[in-house]
Amino acid sequence: MRQRLLKLLKKKFINLLYIIFLGAISSYSLPPYNYFVINFITFSLFFIFLFKKKKGKTHNKSFFQYGWCFGFGYFLFSLYWISISLTFDESFKFLIPAAIILLPAFLGVFYGLITYLFLIFYSKNVITSFFIFSILFGTIEFVRGSILTGFPWNLIAFSFSSNIYFIQILSIIGTYSFNLICISLFTLPALFILRNSRKEVMVCFFFILMSAAFLIFGNFKNKNFNSLESIKNSYIIKAISPNINLDRFYSKQDELKIINELIELSDSTKIEPTIFLWPEGIISDSYLRDMNIYKNLFLKSFGGDDLIIMGLNSTEKKNDKNLFFNSMAVFNNKLDLIANYNKVNLVPFGEFTPFESILSLIGIKTVTNNYQSFSSGVTRIPLNIKNGKIDLNLLPLICYEIIYSGKLSRDNNFDYIINISEDGWFGNSIGPKQHFSHSIFRSIESGKYIIRSANNGISAIINPMGIIEQEVEFGSTGYVELSESKIVKPTTFMLYGNKIFLLLILVYIFLIFSFNRTKYE
Repeated sequence: MRQRLLKLLKKKFINLLYIIFLGAISSYSLPPYNYFVINFITFSLFFIFLFKKKKGKTHNKSFFQYGWCFGFGYFLFSLYWISISLTFDESFKFLIPAAIILLPAFLGVFYGLITYLFLIFYSKNVITSFFIFSILFGTIEFVRGSILTGFPWNLIAFSFSSNIYFIQILSIIGTYSFNLICISLFTLPALFILRNSRKEVMVCFFFILMSAAFLIFGNFKNKNFNSLESIKNSYIIKAISPNINLDRFYSKQDELKIINELIELSDSTKIEPTIFLWPEGIISDSYLRDMNIYKNLFLKSFGGDDLIIMGLNSTEKKNDKNLFFNSMAVFNNKLDLIANYNKVNLVPFGEFTPFESILSLIGIKTVTNNYQSFSSGVTRIPLNIKNGKIDLNLLPLICYEIIYSGKLSRDNNFDYIINISEDGWFGNSIGPKQHFSHSIFRSIESGKYIIRSANNGISAIINPMGIIEQEVEFGSTGYVELSESKIVKPTTFMLYGNKIFLLLILVYIFLIFSFNRTKYE
């Protein structure tokens, strides 16, 4: 009896290791590697494992563990770099092992729910189970990206971030719908292997045809974009990539020296109206209200028609309490405030501490500042920028806010998306490359140019096709500039957002009922 129990425990342990391995290998399909072919193997093996296990006497608890293990392996190998942000402050270093393990362990719970629910809704009809698996995976991933503050990082759809033609369908269906279809595509080999009739082959053939249609659509869309005439702007947007050391947040540095470096890199001609885009939090010691001390310097360095957009902190007093904001401010060369925006989507533990009153008692604080948590801005609307020949609407996104599909703004009346970021918190890891890939997806979804300024990251001009027109590579200093652009009609996704995802879920449910009505031949 004891030997039999040990044998069962050993078998279960091997099974769990096998599932962790599948999740870990899948992580290499993500940026910057993009070996998406891996997922056809890992997802199919995972589905086959679950489908066959259900035929045995497997308990609900075991099925949850299978999903959790897959998620744990997947996120352990794709999010390890988050712990690098804890190396800059000695007081955080003791949390590094916990950060490496706890975040994947928490995110693995979502994948555990997928397999737990799969056990409940399982069908002996392999096609039905195939669609159920896809729906559950796609829906739970949508929940992961929406619940609480949401963390839609490393959706499996990002495996295709370097396949520009294939992902043009994002302009119609958006990231979550595309993610759902990707899960189905990656599970197709399992459907073919487990087939009992021609119906499974027909479903496989249908998804292959759909993939071909995506490529044809992407090719056509690209040709149509290339045929559009570029319109010369009456201004230039210049995104600066200074690559200034992150130590400025923890040691008293010469702020004036940093500003002079930014001004020198900006290199204003004072003739052609230019909007200079500086990175997130690049001015770390002065608040928005303090910037007037540099008025003479800016007046001397920039032209009367120039505008400077920068990331810095701001404060506001409300109910006798000082609130701090991660802000984006627009100044003219006299340092008059033209417009400003307070970041809405804050990074948990990076910019605010959940349950701060409790966790602060054990020394837990935010990584990016030494005082209280940042407060969240009220809403995100386009900034109307007017100064001389400059008159346009810019949608502001600070760092992390670029990752939210379908949640950019309720007001779609804007000309460009501007994104400022500080990616130095994650060192020379895969993190900044993963972060940058979100910009490609947002540009295609919105049909807008994205101008991105990142310190210690990738600065770029990304056109509405998701093609990088100009780029300052990671770890380099320089700038990119936009002087002309093409006007693209509003995308279907911009008009309807994630309602399209809900519609696709209904289509999948309809297919399940359709296949359940017919028996195998």
